[in-house]
Amino acid sequence: MSGGNIGLAFISPDSSASCSGSGSPLDAERNSNGKNFPVPSCLIEDASKVQVSVDLVSAARRFLCFLRCLTGSSLLHHPAVILRAIRRYEEIWLPLVANISTDSSSSPMILPPPDVDWVWLCHCLDPESYRKYCAARFGLLIDRPVIIDKENEEYASGRCREIWEIRHPSEPFDLEIDDYDFAETVVSGIDIRSDIFALVARHGDLCSFFADPFVSETVYLVSGRRRYLNFRHLLKNSADGSLRMVPTSDILLMFLTHQSFPGIYFRDLDGIGNLGKRMVGFGDQASSKEEAERTRRVWEAAFDEPYERAGVAMDPPASFARVCFNWETSDSDVNRNYKGLQPRFFIEVAVFLKGKWEQNESNNSNKTFLRVRTVRCHKELKLDVLTPKSPCQHWRKTWHLFCEFGTKGIMIEVRQHGSGCLRSSKLLKRIYFYWNDLLRSTTLTLVQEIEFEARALSSITPPIQAPYLLKCVPDCVTDDSGAMISDVILRMNRYRPQEGRWLSRTVLDHAGKECFIICTRVGRGFWRRGAETPALVKWEDRIIELREGQWSYIASSVGTAPQKIIGTATPNTEDSREGNAVWFLSTGDVLTMQWEHGLSFKLVNENLDHSVMLLQGRKLNYQVKEPNAEEEQQYVTLIRFTTDNPEGKATALLNWKLQAVEFLPEEDAVLVLLLNMAILRTISRIRREDVGDLLSRRRVREVGPGIRDWGSVILPSSSYHQFPHCKPWYWSKADEVLASAEANDWRSLNHRRDRRRRHRRKERDDMKVRKKHLKRSRRHKSPYVSSSSYADTENSLDSRHEESSHSRKRKHGDKLKKEKHRNRSHNPKPKKREAKEVQNLLSTIRCVFNALCGFVPPDWPLSILFTTDFVLFFLMLLPEIMTIFCMARISYKFL
Repeated sequence: MSGGNIGLAFISPDSSASCSGSGSPLDAERNSNGKNFPVPSCLIEDASKVQVSVDLVSAARRFLCFLRCLTGSSLLHHPAVILRAIRRYEEIWLPLVANISTDSSSSPMILPPPDVDWVWLCHCLDPESYRKYCAARFGLLIDRPVIIDKENEEYASGRCREIWEIRHPSEPFDLEIDDYDFAETVVSGIDIRSDIFALVARHGDLCSFFADPFVSETVYLVSGRRRYLNFRHLLKNSADGSLRMVPTSDILLMFLTHQSFPGIYFRDLDGIGNLGKRMVGFGDQASSKEEAERTRRVWEAAFDEPYERAGVAMDPPASFARVCFNWETSDSDVNRNYKGLQPRFFIEVAVFLKGKWEQNESNNSNKTFLRVRTVRCHKELKLDVLTPKSPCQHWRKTWHLFCEFGTKGIMIEVRQHGSGCLRSSKLLKRIYFYWNDLLRSTTLTLVQEIEFEARALSSITPPIQAPYLLKCVPDCVTDDSGAMISDVILRMNRYRPQEGRWLSRTVLDHAGKECFIICTRVGRGFWRRGAETPALVKWEDRIIELREGQWSYIASSVGTAPQKIIGTATPNTEDSREGNAVWFLSTGDVLTMQWEHGLSFKLVNENLDHSVMLLQGRKLNYQVKEPNAEEEQQYVTLIRFTTDNPEGKATALLNWKLQAVEFLPEEDAVLVLLLNMAILRTISRIRREDVGDLLSRRRVREVGPGIRDWGSVILPSSSYHQFPHCKPWYWSKADEVLASAEANDWRSLNHRRDRRRRHRRKERDDMKVRKKHLKRSRRHKSPYVSSSSYADTENSLDSRHEESSHSRKRKHGDKLKKEKHRNRSHNPKPKKREAKEVQNLLSTIRCVFNALCGFVPPDWPLSILFTTDFVLFFLMLLPEIMTIFCMARISYKFL
């Protein structure tokens, strides 16, 4: 499928998101007029006047930071822990903060412990219940302090700790969860059926709901704030209260952030009423699909933009990005010190279409289609969609894809199918959407007009650092100094033999750029022709070295490896009776492999405060739906168990057979590459075979950069499942995704065949020259050639080129054929030969037209070929003529 169209779809005008249907009064007026309804400017102007009394962007960022600190905590789902936190909240915290609030006009700048703060937040997310609770118990509304700075947060937490220890010395400030057996703890005075417990349990999935890493980006929060104010304006002016409106994830984030400050929330919504009854809140479900569809219609009618866009959904946990990508928020990248390793950044892209498509000619209307391509990195990508036959009055999502930021952007082409025999399409118009232009927009969207009175809207998410992708490809053999074994290096060293032999592998990133060199020692000593024989090193001396940088090429493909060694792996003394192998890594890790009762791995590092496991197969985030047992043996998953992730987190995936790895930015590239090579070396020794082309000693030709870069585009649509390059590489057919250009390119076969022919031809020419030189030297007895050289030449000829009588006769016959062909090529009568070729061509054309027209006279003149009628007739029947012409040529050849 390389170079072809990946898919061809059709935009149906009868779909729910295209033209038909009734929802808001604006839609009814639009459908009745049959025209595009203009954007109501009064709604947009009124929406711009909606204000809030808190910086929602900064407050939402702090809200997300607090949720991520609670990820994996037992406060979210463990009933006993929640009950104890509720007791501390009701008995200690609320009376304390109420006593301080009565002495000051504003909310006090103190911050409770995390467990109490979580219960307080969940209680405030139900504003009406929280206001009634505070009024009944304290007679005033206790507001949460607006703390959006990290320095103020540390100050407020320290001050609260001092007050807490003074007033409640018997109760520890921090809830020490590990010191209690919560399975048997009974909290007196707290009912599990209380309203506060129900609120905390209801919001337990709030952390996973906003787990996408791009949510905390400033440009995303700015766009979400604008959409939240527009959404609140629609709720205010909504006359129909029978159906609730369904918010998207960005609007819901701003709404919950606004609710987390009860005092500010009630002041800003004075006169609007309770918005919670007019919208679907967190933890609620829409009663029917009509509510979500009505929300889309009202939004598009008011603001003339799609309601859902890239990174914005009504149910983010069910999105394709959560299933497809192993992207999580990473605060640090431990691989920044490696200069040759470039990070990857991924974005989600959604393209919407809306408008009327002109159809002037009935013949050409069905031949127009749209094509989406990337500007860089994946030139083979072609996503085709037919234009609709009727106008689309609503924004319809036409393309949805995930692109690496290096693609620079996408282009939309308006094309028309050709009617010729080649079936090529004609380019009518092309528009571009560049990522940098979209990021400069505060809405993360851009709209451009296409031909035929239609518009295209592109939406993206902020770029997020994605996992690294590296693969190892075979390369030339090197010596102890890192120089390739070559005559060029030998001449540079004044023909001093190169000492030692190392198998080298070049590590390429996702774009095919060299970043590391892996060298494995296999031999020692000087290797000369005949004088000395090579000596293999022992198993414990077969060290693996990882060098940072690229090859320093001296002449074409001959060069030297970089001198900077950043990691080594040393095997321990082999003991086949124990059935295990041990590798000592320079990172401090010790890898142990056992194969007696099945292949198993063990990774130990005494300097770490957490445990690490190596499991065979694709586990956790890398697990696939329908695993293949044979493929699972090639994969190894690296899992780390930390306090933040007690159930384990998959940080790397290794395919030791294909020598490909994927790892998060928080995982060390040196450790992953050394583990991958050590596993391959051990398995090759266990099976006693060359697994993964380990002994290959030449550089294979890779696919050119920009044609289909590894992992540059991911398509979520199921209609493109047959194209493995647009899916995660470990899902299926990883060998096709990582294959070199020589593996599936027929041109490489011709290249190798031609190279062998040139090599044999050169050997024959050299032999002829040597034979002529020998004969000439024997006849004339040249004083410039000694008798010893004669003897050496004869011995070499006798030893290297002994031929049987049959082979000599065959070569003599080939020689006669070549001489005959040479005589034909130098024919002194070219006119007769040319006339004969013309006669053969005319006879072939007669055969063609005999088949087409039934009969053509033998004396048919040649001048008829140049008439206008014949040319038109010939072009009309060109495909049939080409087919019959080939058949006629074959028949004429045999006749």
